[in-house]
Amino acid sequence: MLDRGFLNIPRIPELRKKLLITLGLLAVYRIGIFVPTPGVDVEVIRQFFQGTEGTLFGLINLFSGGALEQLSIFSLGVMPYISSAIIMELLTAVFPAVERLKKEGELGRRKMNQYTRYGTVFLAMIQSVFIAISLEGMRGPGGASVVLNPGIKFRMMAMITMTTGTIFLMWLGEQITERGIGNGISLIIYAGIVDRLPGAAMKTFKLLRTGEMSLFVLIIVLLIVVAVVGAIIFVERGHRRIPIQYAKRIVGRKVYGGQLTHLPLKVNTSGVIPPIFASALLMFPLTISSVANVPWLKRIYDMLLPTGVIYNILYGILIIFFAYFYTAIIFNPVDVAENLQKYGGFIPGIRPGKNTSDYIDWVLSRITLGGAIYLVVICILPSILYAEFNVPFRFGGTGLLIAVGVALDTAQQIESHLIMRNYEGFVKGAKLKGRRVFR
Repeated sequence: MLDRGFLNIPRIPELRKKLLITLGLLAVYRIGIFVPTPGVDVEVIRQFFQGTEGTLFGLINLFSGGALEQLSIFSLGVMPYISSAIIMELLTAVFPAVERLKKEGELGRRKMNQYTRYGTVFLAMIQSVFIAISLEGMRGPGGASVVLNPGIKFRMMAMITMTTGTIFLMWLGEQITERGIGNGISLIIYAGIVDRLPGAAMKTFKLLRTGEMSLFVLIIVLLIVVAVVGAIIFVERGHRRIPIQYAKRIVGRKVYGGQLTHLPLKVNTSGVIPPIFASALLMFPLTISSVANVPWLKRIYDMLLPTGVIYNILYGILIIFFAYFYTAIIFNPVDVAENLQKYGGFIPGIRPGKNTSDYIDWVLSRITLGGAIYLVVICILPSILYAEFNVPFRFGGTGLLIAVGVALDTAQQIESHLIMRNYEGFVKGAKLKGRRVFR
């Protein structure tokens, strides 16, 4: 059983330490959610955010883990960091100098991370100023102003506070990655999404008690969520296995190679990165158009509301683009083909070298298309639920994909630690199920 495997975790000092560090740092993040930005009325901002699930503010609030509706020091969340990472990846694909820097090993990786941090600070400063300007024009249901003392002093204070909060979150994510269980930035987003699940469930059942939602609709929504979770697990565990044959080599009196193995290609190689990148890219122009008092920008804002058709079309296109883009960055068929040829491996029926790389690229392109379409369907689901059933259910679509994907990756990392420590009881009794081979 799965719980039997996890009983072995406390017996591994290193793994136990990593988990405790991860939980401790995530607790610090959740505590910081309730530290408000100076100069705002928290009660008024909470009233303002009631019923904003289908708006830009609701979307940003989701990725900030509810920090925006508290107007806390973590209101920007980790989205500036993700946006900066997107820009760096795009520069890698466009400028050869940046690509060479990325391939310089550990030194190049450190420089890339440093440039990403600089970009994070710059983007956080810009976004925080726009949010501060937007807050000055907000009013609660009773007409009370969100900002107590509007002006340049408040804007500077908000910029410094929110930017510092983003830098601190970036540091927390890096600490979780280096000292904790890994996937620091993803776990921060995951913690914010999962923490909002009980509140969304309570709001849904409140609608049921008041008669605003029927029991039949609630059952349908729950069945959809269960089916989506099952589909996510099914596809995320899916692989396309390419057979690899290694030629026999005789070295002295010993024979090496000759075995038949396979090259596993994930159906969704890019993971949860495409929807995160797409959301971050769409949030930036939405933020600008929401605060700029320009008619044509206001029209753009109205067209790009997260519940609108145009937004979801652009969202789907960006997801497909980033699925191919990120897959091309992290998986290079030419390098794989060269390594296979170097160690005497080949695909039966395919010539080594360029033919092998072309074949791998062809297979990868096909399964990436399927994975990208799967991501689009999952991520536009909340808009359908919101429009058709009026469901205040924010734990769906992108949030659900991130939550399940990060949970599976974290479980795999724990499993790897246990395998390295020879805790076979975990593997035999609780190996992650749902791994499917697509041929």
